[in-house]
Amino acid sequence: MTGPVAAVAGVLASRMVRVALGAVTGVLVARTLQPEGRGVYAVITTAAATAVVIGHLSLEKSHIAFWSDSSRHRPLVTNALILGTALGFVAALATFGFVAVAASPGASPLWLVALLAVPFGTASVNLTSVLLLQSRTKTVNWGTTAAALTQCLPILALMAAGHVTVAAAVVCWAASTVVPFLFAVRALWPISLRWEKSLVRLQLGLSGRYHVGWVAYHLLLSVDVLLLGAMDSAATVGIYTVAATLMTLARIPAESITQVVLPRQAVSGAHEAERITARTLRLCLLVSAGFIGLVAAASPWAIPLVYGHAFAASVTPLLVLAPGALALSMTRPTEQYLVRLGRPLTMTAIFWVALAVNLALNLVLIPRWGAVGAALASTVAYTLLALMETVRFLRSTRLGLSQLVPRLTDLRWGAAPPVRVSGGEMPAAGRTADMHEAPRSR
Repeated sequence: MTGPVAAVAGVLASRMVRVALGAVTGVLVARTLQPEGRGVYAVITTAAATAVVIGHLSLEKSHIAFWSDSSRHRPLVTNALILGTALGFVAALATFGFVAVAASPGASPLWLVALLAVPFGTASVNLTSVLLLQSRTKTVNWGTTAAALTQCLPILALMAAGHVTVAAAVVCWAASTVVPFLFAVRALWPISLRWEKSLVRLQLGLSGRYHVGWVAYHLLLSVDVLLLGAMDSAATVGIYTVAATLMTLARIPAESITQVVLPRQAVSGAHEAERITARTLRLCLLVSAGFIGLVAAASPWAIPLVYGHAFAASVTPLLVLAPGALALSMTRPTEQYLVRLGRPLTMTAIFWVALAVNLALNLVLIPRWGAVGAALASTVAYTLLALMETVRFLRSTRLGLSQLVPRLTDLRWGAAPPVRVSGGEMPAAGRTADMHEAPRSR
């Protein structure tokens, strides 16, 4: 296999290994901690992951925008490392202060352990975006696989010894957040520690405009867990996060395709980028429908069998989340294209509208229906987000809606020969430029 087929296969293989290891970890944590313990774990790690998202400042958006200038490649790596760790440290401190005031569930030492991983997570997000722009997907694949092993193997050993606790689960999560950072630094070394101040200003100016929207996007994906924890119980959070995790895992095949397509979207000419994005959307919709449908159909017997009967109530939230997960699989390819248009305020407005709808619905539905209400609010908001982004894409490209209707021929991924671009491989299609995995835990 060559070209995009091999790249997608490699990303998908590493993702599936991580899925398997993550599934084992999730089952072990769920069976040993039960819904309440899993709920406390989910609240802590979701808050820490949110700090990573806030702290990384969406610098990967500026990487896409400035990557066409090869003289800026090395300074971009330097800024990704230095700005990533510095901003992550600030975000971790701010989160710890908020947690102390809000009296969130979980002991302070657990929060401290989780938040110590935040600076590594923020730098990792930024450095990984550089690796993807260099088409160094193998390095990213190894890093994600190693992270999954770092989280799973200790939990497995602790369960065999009968010592799985919320504290142990949080420590393993924190360690797994640091591992991709180590892989990225090793792959990009040597990295100069002298940053280019003029480029920093340009990056912060551009990324800051996108970041407000990206924070809204992440909160759209995670605020349901935090609201459930505040308005219901830790046990309800535990029930809900099993459903949310399974739906997240079902989207991984489509996200693998999107990750491989990123370099072609970033450097291709305008017309070629439109064609690539439309085809990616069709393929993601086709693949996601199959995987999400399979998980939803198997959930009534699979969840009680795998997680235990204490989590049987997760089935209904999962079924309600399924349509929203399908809609969400359409957003990432569209966003990667829309970044090229240089209109961050439009994207920010789209994200905040979807988040506002999600917040309003959660506040109304959680008191009535608990986890099912949170799932319904998320599905409505995800669908609205996908619709708004799709309309924006179609208007900017003047493509017809029929161009996004999946067809079986889309499964025959083109095998364009790669070419060497700045230390990495870039698909040959479209070599001229016109011109995005914060960690999430459930």
